[in-house]
Order: sequence, then C-alpha cells, then structure tokens
Amino acid sequence: MSDVTSLVRSACARVAARARHVSLDREAIPAYAAGLPLPARGAARVAGPDPQAHLTTGSEEELAAFWLTLDAINFGSGWFPTLRKRPGRSGYYTVATGVRERFAAAGPWHARELARIGAHEVATVLGQDPAHELMALFARSLNDLGRHVENDHGGEFRGVAQSAKSSAVALAGQLAGWDCFADVSSYDGFAVPFYKRAQIAAADLGDAGVARWHDRDRLTMFADNLVPHVLRLDGILRFAPDLLARIGNGELVEHGSPEEVEIRACALHAVELIVAARPPGTTSAVEVDRLLWSRGGGPSYKSAPRHRSRCTAY
Repeated sequence: MSDVTSLVRSACARVAARARHVSLDREAIPAYAAGLPLPARGAARVAGPDPQAHLTTGSEEELAAFWLTLDAINFGSGWFPTLRKRPGRSGYYTVATGVRERFAAAGPWHARELARIGAHEVATVLGQDPAHELMALFARSLNDLGRHVENDHGGEFRGVAQSAKSSAVALAGQLAGWDCFADVSSYDGFAVPFYKRAQIAAADLGDAGVARWHDRDRLTMFADNLVPHVLRLDGILRFAPDLLARIGNGELVEHGSPEEVEIRACALHAVELIVAARPPGTTSAVEVDRLLWSRGGGPSYKSAPRHRSRCTAY
C-alpha cells in the first residue's frame, strides 16, 4: 500500500509553490514555530477528548465504533451556521455530543444498522431537522461505513484498526479508499489528496488506545477550514484581497475551486514547515494541528469570518 501521507505532502507542496490566491510568509515561520506552546515529546497531548462530547471509557470495540462513527460524519462545516447548536457549543461539538449521548443511552450502532440508517434517525440523534441537507449526507456516509465494517471486517469496528498492523499511515490509506472518507481535489490538472478525516480517524483510534501506532508522526495536518483561518490571523498565511472580501461577506467558497484547494494545501504545507523549524523529533503535524485547532476556539478567532465550503471533506 502506498504511503498516502507522502502523496498528501508532495501534492500540497506543489500547490503552495504555484498558488495564486494564498501565499505563505516563510520568513515568519521560524519565530512562529519557536513560540508555539507545544508539549515536550512524551508529555500529555495538546488536546485530549472532551468527556462531554466524546466517549472516553469502554471496551476497545465500543471506542473504535465511536470514533469511526463520529469521524465518518466529521464534516459539514459549511452548513454549521444553519444547524441547531447546543448552547455554547460549536457545530462539531454539537454533532459529537449527539453521537456520544446515543452511545451512552443505547450503545454503539451495529455495522449492519449503520448500513441502513436513514436521515431521520440521524437527525433525531443529533437534534436536527430531518430535511436538512446535511442529515442525508451523514446517513450516506454512515451507510458506507457500516457496509465496509460488516463486509470487510466481520462487523467488528476494532478490526478496522487491527487490519492496519500498527501503522496509522496504512489505516489512513485503507480508509481513504472508502467513499465515506473520500477527500481528493484537483488543481491545475493534478490530483491533490488531503484525506483529512481518514487521517484524523487514525489519530483518534490511537489516542483512544484502540491501536498503538509506530508511525503516528507521519500523519499530516487535518486540512479543514479552521487551522488555515488561525494561520491567516497569526500572519503565516495571506489571502488575496478579493478572496478575503468574499470570506468577510459570508460567501461560500466552492469546494474544489482553486481558492479552496490553495487554502487547505498552503495551510498543510505551512504546518510541515513549522514542524521542520522545530528541533528534530520534538513535535509532529498532528500536535501542531491540534494546538492551532484549539486556538481557533478563542474569541478573537471566532469573531473573524473564516471560509466556508459545503462539502463532505471537512
């Protein structure tokens, strides 16, 4: 199986080298990297699970089922402003909390149940309108997850992790081939894989103790719309004035457009440069991603508009 993370890195570096709408302030990276409050290697992770939104105890099978189920629907940020959010919670945490509460009340869905789940049941669990476009997309993704777990792994969610044989990269590569985790764009005639959710699923399963990866540090940043926003406000990324104006006006940025691909790719490449600017072996793209993602929840970042794209990638 090919190293999908190498493909992601090389494609994003290629986009960053020819980007027209997003630029990277390379000279600012060394000081920025040195100033990030990242934990020492072996210390506690930057951001652990939230027990109000995530399943943190249970058997390996239950934890594997939770994280694969949640990561299969860990998208829809372009629609989040239209969701019924829980008080004080973001769109992601609203969805995650709904899934956790379902697990706490009734246990995991069986794979065969996910294979036939519909938008109405998804909406009920998440406290949303069944007619909301995102509910059907969530159901479709869960259907695909359920079919793969049932047909490829005998209905065992932990079997998905076990099949990767201690390699987070191998698991990401496996999941990247499933429709429910698909995430490849096109730019100037070449493919740009991101595999945001396939990679975050691998990280989540490792952090939950379901798997013990020997290559977790090979995962890339989880390319979404929040980390690029943080990097822009922190002065590492610069957006063209017309793109910035559109985002400020609340206009959607089309998924797969040159602008949207550049935003994700330049952010991912910036994180690679940040990791490279730190002392060797002291951090990883996953830790930088989680630090910046957590930072994005701060008031100054939340008060500024970030780009929104309606897609199943993030």
